[in-house]
Amino acid sequence: MTAPQDGLIPTGRCGHGSEKRVWSGPACANRPRKSQMPESANVEIAHNLHEHGEGGHTRPWLEIAEAVLLALVAIATAWSGYQSALWDGHEAKLYGEASKLRFEANAHESRAGQEQVYDGGTLNSWMQAKLTGQEQVAVAFERRFRLEYRPAFRAWLKTDPLHNPAAPLGPLFMPQYRNADLARAASLNAQASATFTRGTDARETGDHYVRTTVLLATVLFLIALSQRFRAHGVRMSVLVLAVVLLAVAVGFVISYPRL
Repeated sequence: MTAPQDGLIPTGRCGHGSEKRVWSGPACANRPRKSQMPESANVEIAHNLHEHGEGGHTRPWLEIAEAVLLALVAIATAWSGYQSALWDGHEAKLYGEASKLRFEANAHESRAGQEQVYDGGTLNSWMQAKLTGQEQVAVAFERRFRLEYRPAFRAWLKTDPLHNPAAPLGPLFMPQYRNADLARAASLNAQASATFTRGTDARETGDHYVRTTVLLATVLFLIALSQRFRAHGVRMSVLVLAVVLLAVAVGFVISYPRL
């Protein structure tokens, strides 16, 4: 065996192929290695792999756009919820007014019915007095007719009801007949119907705002979901969908009536 030279001690293998020898020291340490690479290159490669693995860094303008969208969604949601609450209260108020008008109409109808019964009873007493020749009694009953009933009674007398079979059955069936309570009841019933219809419209408007609020909640969910994606393309697609839905919701809010 050849003796070690230059003070080298054989402690390991150094060399390639058949030229491998067991050496240690500067001669072996200074031999170039094919797989050796600068440390800075390794750091750069790791950094690039990290970026590609996580889809790259978030662009500042994208974060600003998301913040603007969140602000718009918050404002639109608050406004939609506020209008929904207002229309619900307006609906209840209109329904209450409609019920009140109905009660008033029923009261006037009852009063009108009582007046018609009185008119009919007085007329029957008048006719009985006339047919029995009690003119003074007939005159007394005629004085007891209500003021708004007398024009119809006079017009009915002109048809000769006591001798003309074709004459109307009574003053109630004459065009001149008027009953203020009956007319008032009809007017109140018409007002009640119109008010109830307005209440129904208010309820539908409130429902529209509620549905828009749900749509805005979907937009908020999509914005939050987009932030979970690292891939820029997927994130942008979700944000575009959120923008489209937000535009639709804002269009609905603008088109709805407001209080």
